[in-house]
Amino acid sequence: MSENPTVREQAHALREQARAGGLRFEAYLPGNLADWVLEQVEQGRFTDPSEAVFVMVGLFRDLAPHHDLREELLMRMVQAAMDDPRPPIPSDEVFSALERRYSQPLPTPARWHTYNG
Repeated sequence: MSENPTVREQAHALREQARAGGLRFEAYLPGNLADWVLEQVEQGRFTDPSEAVFVMVGLFRDLAPHHDLREELLMRMVQAAMDDPRPPIPSDEVFSALERRYSQPLPTPARWHTYNG
C-alpha cells in the first residue's frame, strides 16, 4: 500500500476519467516475470504483454475477496518451497551474490512496442 499522498491524490483524480476511458500506464516487470510473460506471448497465449497484465490484474481482482483461497495459495507456495529437493544455499553465499548483483548498475529494461498493422 502506498503511503505517498501524491500517488493517492493522482489515483483519486484519475478515477472518473479512467472509468470512462480506461487507464494507460507503463509497467515494469523484473527479469523472471518479464521472461515468463514473453514466453506466453511467444506461445500465443497473449497477443502482447499488456494483454497478459490485463488478464492478471483481472484475476487478482477476482481473487481479492476470497481470503481462504489466497491463504491456501500462499500455503501451497510455502510448502512447495519447503519441498524443494535442492539443498539450501548458505546465507553467506546469498548475501555475497546480492552484494555482487546490486553493486553494479541495473541493465536497461527491454521495451515492448505495439505495432498496429
